[in-house]
Amino acid sequence: MGGGLPPDKLLPDQPLPASALFLLCYLSGGYFGVIAGFNSLRRGVVDVDLLMVLAALGAAWVGAPFEGGMLLFLFALSNVLQNRAMDKSRQAIQALMRLRPETVKVLRGQDWVTTAVDAVQPGDKVRIHAGDSIALDGELIRGETTVDESTLTGEAMPVLKTPGSPLFAGTLNGGGSIDLRVTRAAEDSTLARIVRMVEEAQSQKANTQCFLEKAEQRYALGVILITLGLILVPWLLLEADFDATFYRAMTVMVVASPCALIISTPAAFLSAIGGAAKRGLLFKGGVHLERMAKVDIVAFDKTGTLTCGKPKVLSIQPASDIGESELLTLAAGLEAHANHPLAAAVLDAASARQLTPQTAAEVQTVAGHGLQGIVQGRALLLGSPAFLEEQGLKRPASVEACRAEGQTVVVLAEHLPDNTLRLLGVLGIADEIRPDAAATLCALKRLGVKKIALLTGDHPEVARRVAKAVGADLVFADLKPEDKVTLIKDLALTGTVAMVGDGVNDAPALASAHVGIAMGAAGTDVAMETADVVLMSDTLSRLPEAFALGRRTRRIVIQNLVFAMGIIVGLGLLALFRGIPLPLGVIAHEGSTVLVCLNGLRLLRPTRLPRVSQKQKSSCGHCAGNPACALHITATV
Repeated sequence: MGGGLPPDKLLPDQPLPASALFLLCYLSGGYFGVIAGFNSLRRGVVDVDLLMVLAALGAAWVGAPFEGGMLLFLFALSNVLQNRAMDKSRQAIQALMRLRPETVKVLRGQDWVTTAVDAVQPGDKVRIHAGDSIALDGELIRGETTVDESTLTGEAMPVLKTPGSPLFAGTLNGGGSIDLRVTRAAEDSTLARIVRMVEEAQSQKANTQCFLEKAEQRYALGVILITLGLILVPWLLLEADFDATFYRAMTVMVVASPCALIISTPAAFLSAIGGAAKRGLLFKGGVHLERMAKVDIVAFDKTGTLTCGKPKVLSIQPASDIGESELLTLAAGLEAHANHPLAAAVLDAASARQLTPQTAAEVQTVAGHGLQGIVQGRALLLGSPAFLEEQGLKRPASVEACRAEGQTVVVLAEHLPDNTLRLLGVLGIADEIRPDAAATLCALKRLGVKKIALLTGDHPEVARRVAKAVGADLVFADLKPEDKVTLIKDLALTGTVAMVGDGVNDAPALASAHVGIAMGAAGTDVAMETADVVLMSDTLSRLPEAFALGRRTRRIVIQNLVFAMGIIVGLGLLALFRGIPLPLGVIAHEGSTVLVCLNGLRLLRPTRLPRVSQKQKSSCGHCAGNPACALHITATV
């Protein structure tokens, strides 16, 4: 059989058993296609299911029931393989849920009772033995252990846990027996929330996928019209043989169907999202993964992102009439009402000296500036030098000395009855730069990021010191939260911007960027709700991996689209002008559909970042000689 011509009409000459088998083949292979096509028609949509059913019926009409049966069989088989592949992508994250045990030992009265995990409530005490999986989110109350949190963060190194440390469901207790107090019910645990968010993310379609799905029905309708034209024009106007014309038209219909084209994008995005989540990278939808590949400007918050987020009080300079201990207790009394790394540093400094913070009343937060409140009947103001200057306090001479040392300055003053301010003292606080910050920014530039900006509410001198150490190109300091939003919008005028922050103080900026990225967010509700991408690990090393995954996903999507279009155009032209056997068209069409699914499934596996030569490593002015740089450049996603 060649030249696209049909075989002799076999159906009338077939014995009854053969005809019955053909009929059974058509009914079984085409049943779901007919149902799907009919449901689509009821919605006014023409899809590929209808195309395949029409092509199979057309083959039987011209006496080629074997080719039609093969088409329906391979189409059904292709759909099964597609569904299996897509289910594998969708269920990749579900494997995490199997890490959580179904039962746990709970303290009931004086006895430890085995109880179903779903029946445990916040506040219950749970015992976890060595080597067991932690079933629920909680706080460690007895014992000391190391916990493998790689299921959530992707980090292989165990984390030391002491009383008061948070514990997360799905992680592994690697030390001795411990007790924890449950803080979240099973359905609200960090692990359960991650699974829900990944499922929601996989239902959110990328722009490319949405475009293809919208174009599918118009394309399918166009294929039907072209097929009718290929039948009627040669037969009516050119007096061509009807059977040969009809057969060729059916072949064109099969090879022009957009199955591989439509499945090419969801196969890639679902695999990438599911695989990344298992490694501690949570993308909230294909659209964010797609945008990640286009990012050329990355803005970083400083405190808690490029720095460790645990600043320490290094300089205590009280006024002449009070001592260091009094200054610390007064400042700590106000900071006890704040939720900021600088506040934690002041409280830690007081605790280290075994000082009890003074009780503060009527404490108010002045966003982006500081605090004010009543302590021991004294109206106190605590905040940045600029804030105190706005209130009328002359800048202390010690401020510049602290800033010269790269310290953030906090000033404490008392509001006097005559409406003036009296300086009580100055605290100098410094935050250590993350050891992997310079290597991370270097890796981002290797991946194609053109500009890296540092955004902070800190003093310009401190910001410039950090920016120089990590290799940031742009520095913006003394920023209020609303200023960060304005800067993100300004940067967005020149490129695609990603904002990296802690997900709490930087929430407005994260929401304003093309891609908002929160890091170290295991258990942080605000980070998960605000950001588009969540790095579950509390390290920057995962960030280049997220960008590399976005770029690799884009490459695979492009590969799938080019391959699918090439098959459609190439086979379509061959079928139209040279003629090809219908079985060959069927095999090529269904085979291409399966191949793009398999190509997308490659994103379930880790992705290696591009390797660089020793010369390139040594040319980096920010992390040359740092072994971590080479490690990050060759890390896996």
